[in-house]
Amino acid sequence: MQEMVIVRLQPGDGDRLKDVRLRALRDSPDAFGSSYGREVDFPPGKWAERLEDPDSRWWVAENGGADVGLVCIRREGELAHLLSMWVAPEARGKGAASRLVDEAVAWARDIGAEQVGLWAVDQNHAARALYARKGFSATSKVMALPSNPELMETFYVLSLIFRQARRDDVPAIVAMLADDHLGATREGDPGDERYLTAFERIDANPFDELIVAEQEGKVVGTMQLTYLAGLSRLGAERCQIEAVRVAATTRGQGLGRKMIEWAVDRARARGCAVVQLTSDKSRTDAHRFYDSLGFTASHEGYKLSLS
Repeated sequence: MQEMVIVRLQPGDGDRLKDVRLRALRDSPDAFGSSYGREVDFPPGKWAERLEDPDSRWWVAENGGADVGLVCIRREGELAHLLSMWVAPEARGKGAASRLVDEAVAWARDIGAEQVGLWAVDQNHAARALYARKGFSATSKVMALPSNPELMETFYVLSLIFRQARRDDVPAIVAMLADDHLGATREGDPGDERYLTAFERIDANPFDELIVAEQEGKVVGTMQLTYLAGLSRLGAERCQIEAVRVAATTRGQGLGRKMIEWAVDRARARGCAVVQLTSDKSRTDAHRFYDSLGFTASHEGYKLSLS
């Protein structure tokens, strides 16, 4: 059996790009915003221009001398946009799509992008399943497919900063929880088994998400999202944000704002009606921070310590 290889297209590969792209548009017309009829008459310079763009990269999946897959990724500020994803029928189910996505995401990481985004047609269940396996999440952004307005597509994102916490992240998370005037009085040894027990419970609960922010391989932020059911607001779900912390070495760089904005987007995409949080009355800097993000101090919070 011949080995599948992933090859980056170079500026001189315009004819190769044209061939595989046009085959993709013929094979899967309802998967793309463009169409075969639009691109078939592109002049040679158009294909070369795509490959010469310094903010884009193109790869093909090659098997037995034939190009059987294609993907492009383009830098758009802090976002890397994945597009033109296609695998030929004879190569589907053989890992080509997964490897093409991995190649594109790796490039996005290398250039310092904070997230990878893509549009996927809602009826393309195979593509949506692939992106879910790769860690992409649906957002609340939807639109009609430009090439076929009868179909709807949804925008998906993969954060390259935020991810679900793992068991081995627990010591770093506890250290951040302890690193302020309140946490120092209530946290203990990061190796305490009670922290790991709590982590296992959170990790097993589909309505809890322990999130970390990672930069250059180090955990530098954390927060917990809990999705609460209730009868109020016509039975709407709400998202509770707790235990927001940013490592001392990373404060003042805007990470906290990105964390909360990411959490709000995640809650909105899930269909939550409200995002809520509490902040100790002594944390006046935090209050100004949440005010700046549009939160309002609408309630008085009460707590009763049981220990």
